[in-house]
Amino acid sequence: MPTASTRVPQQERSRATQARLLEATVECLIEHGWSGTTTTVVAARAGVSRGAQLHHYPTKAALVTAAVAHLAERRADELRTEAEALPAGPQRLDRVVDLLAMAFTGPLFVAALELWVAARTDRELRNALVPLEATVGREMHRLTVALLGVDERRPGVREAVQATLDLLRGLGVANLLSDDSARRAALLTTWKRQLATLLTP
Repeated sequence: MPTASTRVPQQERSRATQARLLEATVECLIEHGWSGTTTTVVAARAGVSRGAQLHHYPTKAALVTAAVAHLAERRADELRTEAEALPAGPQRLDRVVDLLAMAFTGPLFVAALELWVAARTDRELRNALVPLEATVGREMHRLTVALLGVDERRPGVREAVQATLDLLRGLGVANLLSDDSARRAALLTTWKRQLATLLTP
């Protein structure tokens, strides 16, 4: 019977294996897309045996949705940490929008896009992804409200926050095939002014 002291290292090794698999999955999605991300390729990249990979994540859909959930949580933590250094006052809104814009052009967003497109025709993936995306969307909305320091009980605030997230998501898609940074910067400058008006009590 394993003792408590042997169980702890086993749990740590298990967590380390899972972390390597999740990181490797996102890297594969970014580099190879959905079709090129196989569980065999991920296991090899993570330096994990096929059996260990199947033990933790028995299907490709389980693996990739766990990877996106893991990185979404990690990115939210990073955003909170980065937000601690943001100034108070009128500049804060601009900087928060810039932070969020980076999140919608970074590696996690690219990996998520691969899954959204694949889920349109892959029922197993769609069934796994839809509830995850609903959770991630709610958390991103809550995080944005907190970063902006606004009260969404006020009329129009919730819609303004959601419109910001929807705009950033769309701009992230536009940036996928070519560098769209100049147009994005101009649009965000205009939107920041509008948002400040919408959020001002």
